[in-house]
Amino acid sequence: MLVLTRKSNQSIMIGDDIEVSVLSVMGDKVRIGIQAPTAVPVFRTEIYIEIHGDQGKPARGNQRGQVGRGQVERGQIESAIDDALDDMRDGSAG
Repeated sequence: MLVLTRKSNQSIMIGDDIEVSVLSVMGDKVRIGIQAPTAVPVFRTEIYIEIHGDQGKPARGNQRGQVGRGQVERGQIESAIDDALDDMRDGSAG
């Protein structure tokens, strides 16, 4: 894990397309902004885990860039996202 220190109004770049900005720091809360292409899904970890269910944490790629076991097809991800959002709207999300 790379650990960086940033102040308000500073950011980091992930690759060429993703920028993570520190918008504000208030006590123990940090407000961040993430600018990424629409093709890159961005979720809070608890939502990601809920979407992926038993698969748990994100799949890691191997050294050749292939996706690890447990990867879900794009259509399944979109369906799981829709289901999770519906659950949250209905108040049944855990």
